[in-house]
Amino acid sequence: MKIGVDFREASKEDKTGKGWFAYNLMKSVFEQDEQNQYILYTDSIPADFQNHKNVEFRLIKSKSVFWHLKVLRDLKLEKPDLFLALTSFIIPALAPKKIKTVIVVHDLVAFLFPIKHNRKAVLIEKLTLKKALKKSLKIITISKSTESDLIKLFEKKIANLSKKITIIPCAASENFKKLSSSEQKNPENFKYILGVGTLEPRKNFEKLIEAFNLISKTFDSLRLVIIGGKGWSFKKHESDRIIFKGYVAEKDLIHYYNSAEAFVFPSLYEGFGIPPLEAIQCGCPVIASNVSSMPEVIGSAGLLVNPNDAQALAEAIKSVLTNQDLRSRLVAQGLVQSQKFSYESSAQKLIKLFKESHE
Repeated sequence: MKIGVDFREASKEDKTGKGWFAYNLMKSVFEQDEQNQYILYTDSIPADFQNHKNVEFRLIKSKSVFWHLKVLRDLKLEKPDLFLALTSFIIPALAPKKIKTVIVVHDLVAFLFPIKHNRKAVLIEKLTLKKALKKSLKIITISKSTESDLIKLFEKKIANLSKKITIIPCAASENFKKLSSSEQKNPENFKYILGVGTLEPRKNFEKLIEAFNLISKTFDSLRLVIIGGKGWSFKKHESDRIIFKGYVAEKDLIHYYNSAEAFVFPSLYEGFGIPPLEAIQCGCPVIASNVSSMPEVIGSAGLLVNPNDAQALAEAIKSVLTNQDLRSRLVAQGLVQSQKFSYESSAQKLIKLFKESHE
């Protein structure tokens, strides 16, 4: 089979959740599949991506919707057996029926929490998702939670929707792991709790800051470190004890997880939520929201609390900081929970889906 892939988000240097999912999933696919031929459509080629004989990068230099239109024009000429849309619905929505598409739906935030999402992204997804769902041969969701949301919103509008869906979950990269004492280097010279995510309303960092302020007098040497690139509509509440680091490279992020007293993820909605798994694999105790995909991803390996309740978040943080038995239990259960997710397994499911789509 010849398979075209929208690889643009995976090629970015400052990748976030969707980009890392696309990068790590396809990296594992190429390590396992030498039979299919892949054309990766992108606007830049990642320097660290291993070469494979059956993988071709197709560099399209353009911006915004014009990039998608140029890719679509090339697809009409190339005539692949399948086109995989890992992060966008634009090409599947515009593609003629003769181009068989497989789309990945990461979340339904544009429909469920539009005021918490970027306006441009909300508009684009509302214009393209329904069309992409109708035209697609197969639909991938990254969690049971996203599958459930998708069915609730679109089952009555799209025939046989549930039959099209396959769950292929995210995972944390194997690079995230518990470091030995000789490997570990604390990137800061103080104790801290850690938050990771793009700076935007949905990530709910303002509630984390509120919770931190509730315990700051009790733990007067503790600081809050928040890592994440600039999103939209977020005002930094920076102080000598609340520190925003911006985007941090993976190799450094591993040390932040390993050195943190706790990791807190108070997101209001996630399609999956990779950062809690990264923290878990690094042996860091996790406190997270009890909504959307979080119970599915974290299970009993973290403390799950109402993300709108600053007092509940503060109490959970206090428990993790003061109860050594609880910390040890969370770390042990976390290492078990993280083994349920791997890109090797997800890649196997995707290769199987390709085969089924071509039969």
